[in-house]
Amino acid sequence: MSLIYPPTKTISHTDDYHGTPVADPYRWLEDLDSPETQAWIAAQNKLTNAYLAQIPQREKIRARLTELWDFPRVTAPFQRGGKYFQFRNTGLQNQDVLFTMPALDAAPRVLLDPNTLSNDGTVALVNFSLSKDGGYLAYSTTTSGSDWLTWRVVNVETGKLLDDILEWSKFSNAAWLPDASGFFYNRYDAPREGNLLANTNFDQKIYFHRVGTSQTQDDLVYERPDQPQWLYSTEVSDDGRYLILSIRESTAPRNRIYYKDLRAGGAFIALIDNFDAGYNFIENDDTLFYFHTNRVPRGEIVALHIATGEARTLIAESGDALEQVVMVNNQFVALYLHDAQSQLKLFARDGAPRGIVALPGLGSLVGVTPMQMPLAFAGNRDDAEMFYAFQSFIQPPAPYRYDFARGESAQLAAPNIAFDAARYETRQVFATSKDGTRVPMFLIHRKNLRADGNHPTFLYGYGGFNIPLVPSFMVMRLVWLEMGGVLAIANLRGGGEYGEEWHAAGTCSRKQNVFDDFFACAEWLIENKITRREKIAVHGRSNGGLLVGACMTQRPDLFGAAVPAVGVMDMLRFHKFTIGWAWASDYGSPDDAEQFPALRAYSPYHNVKPGTRYPATLVTTADHDDRVFPAHSFKFAAALQAAQASDAPALIRIETKAGHGFGRPTKFLIDEATDIWSFIAHALAVNGNL
Repeated sequence: MSLIYPPTKTISHTDDYHGTPVADPYRWLEDLDSPETQAWIAAQNKLTNAYLAQIPQREKIRARLTELWDFPRVTAPFQRGGKYFQFRNTGLQNQDVLFTMPALDAAPRVLLDPNTLSNDGTVALVNFSLSKDGGYLAYSTTTSGSDWLTWRVVNVETGKLLDDILEWSKFSNAAWLPDASGFFYNRYDAPREGNLLANTNFDQKIYFHRVGTSQTQDDLVYERPDQPQWLYSTEVSDDGRYLILSIRESTAPRNRIYYKDLRAGGAFIALIDNFDAGYNFIENDDTLFYFHTNRVPRGEIVALHIATGEARTLIAESGDALEQVVMVNNQFVALYLHDAQSQLKLFARDGAPRGIVALPGLGSLVGVTPMQMPLAFAGNRDDAEMFYAFQSFIQPPAPYRYDFARGESAQLAAPNIAFDAARYETRQVFATSKDGTRVPMFLIHRKNLRADGNHPTFLYGYGGFNIPLVPSFMVMRLVWLEMGGVLAIANLRGGGEYGEEWHAAGTCSRKQNVFDDFFACAEWLIENKITRREKIAVHGRSNGGLLVGACMTQRPDLFGAAVPAVGVMDMLRFHKFTIGWAWASDYGSPDDAEQFPALRAYSPYHNVKPGTRYPATLVTTADHDDRVFPAHSFKFAAALQAAQASDAPALIRIETKAGHGFGRPTKFLIDEATDIWSFIAHALAVNGNL
């Protein structure tokens, strides 16, 4: 198909950064609601849809994706107040449904079905919290993928939705008082009129909401007008005595800890009053608080006396990264990562080892709820049982129950998907980066793969914000395997695979390490005759979209196709929109004269060079993305279309009624996966049959 790109005007706009003039010819695309921008979006989508529609394999890919997605699935259950809860999906439901049952083997009853909240599945459950007695459910929803949350309350016993409605919340949990009278949550003042996507998020506050009352009656619990960038989360200790306040100033894994004695009343008391390290509250024995901390690079568990401030190490740092810790059965359950694979260990409250929980193989624990930041396992302090779900790249999550008395796990359900996993294998290899760093990479492909350099390969990466890429199941990837493709998942610096040092090595002025790691993985695939340059497609989302944008502009000859999704593409203005200012902990700030040169050097938008032969590119974003402002992708795509010197397409797919990605309905996921695989298969000349 001969491509004629929609005309995109340029303007004469230049900014001065510390004496360096930088042009921004597509600044006008930041005005998302202007008639010009809306017309540009419509024209771009028309072209992209027409291009994708002519790809012969597209409908076969859609049909196979739909068939694969259509299998019943359940999460690991969890218990509260003697009642059990579990999320289920019949297969193609747009959103998972929350059920409750009086016992594990009892008939389930629907408690919350997000599919009934909208006609198209675009209202999604984001967070929820059950009162300690299991009597009330507080839950938050998002519309069209926005970060803005609306909180509601349900009576668990009757299933009745109460009149409580809490708005203008964002990045918030709900922390119940032990008597279920109400909960603590975070919210902002109602945003100013105008474009909500462009509003920055400052001056978060903590409120207490009493069940059955109006939001206007909520009590302001904590605010810091002198610290407008502080972000909060709250937790009530299991004994009901303490309210623990965690304070962050960015996305960096560092926080302060304050606490309030709910029995005595009074103000919050500062327990850890600096941002030197990260501390996650686990539990307490009276005035002895337990924390999971990264004050050592790979994490440890410490006990801290709040009366004296005395701290001692209970469980010392090991060679593996400590990811999560909870207290179940009055002992610590600790999730470690060993070369990005999950390991589950048990420790007594004095730190003595209590053995391991044997897991089924090479894989990871998946969150027991569909929340944005879920725990990998579920259990309460006094429980004799624990629940978790285990997954691999080619096996869907399966729920397990661990019996502490017997020291054994039992699988509760076996997902039945129309995919022959026995035909494929997963292995881990290690590439060597530019500076000699050993970089892990998972390879998933058909068994007995011939090293002939001809296999189309999908290389995925992220490399940021201390987030590890672990073996995880995604239905969409199965289609690529069935087409004869190779999946390559790169564990880059900047992530959390090896603790804080690994994360820090990919931040700020060291961000180029992440891109060099990605290049090394691609070159390993070529040198080991898995594939060749023109057969490599690269993909990443959000910070991973930045990864793809930076790598394809630095090494356009290394890839056959690129799909940067909801990416941070303008590194000189990322901090001016939504929550972008909080990312400076990972990226640095262009307002800093010393940090500006590094950002300018790799900013994808600013490094698109006219007359360059870029790989076939499909930029993807969403018009309601209030996490990564959509104009990042708009401006990058416009620059790429103007610069492209080859016949390879440079297209953008702009989803409507969608946001950054969380909570998207199944239909949207299938549609996007169909377009991505169709585009890549066409670009790499993949002839595999489905």
